[in-house]
Amino acid sequence: MASPDADFADFCCELLASVGPCVARRMFGGWGISTGGLNIAIIAWDTLYLKVDAESEPRWAAAGCKPFVYEARGKPMKLNYYSAPADALESPQLMAPWARQAFDCALKACSAQGKRTRGATKSIAKPAKPPSKRTAAPTPKPSARRKSVKG
Repeated sequence: MASPDADFADFCCELLASVGPCVARRMFGGWGISTGGLNIAIIAWDTLYLKVDAESEPRWAAAGCKPFVYEARGKPMKLNYYSAPADALESPQLMAPWARQAFDCALKACSAQGKRTRGATKSIAKPAKPPSKRTAAPTPKPSARRKSVKG
């Protein structure tokens, strides 16, 4: 039988299914929800948080959503996730526009990350030269041969 928090994770996947099939995985004591390999939401403290970016953040704040903040080393840390609007938790239809925004933010984050890391992975080494034809090693001169212990 599924635990209560697993049931809530399954419910959230149903709510977010308008952007594609969602998968919930345990993550740091909560849940991560992804679709197509993109993380679009997390569940922490029995709250669904959806992915945001700097451009969409004001819309989430205007809807009364709260940012995901946790404490690390005595300092508050804010991630790019906001709680889902309360009315959107009522049905997949009401959640669909919010899920689409979260999905779009995840796509932007993925493409920005790809652009950032590509430059660091380029090789700065010179291209390899084609192999040259090697000749056999020259035979040593008789005087350079090692003499046996016996003489």
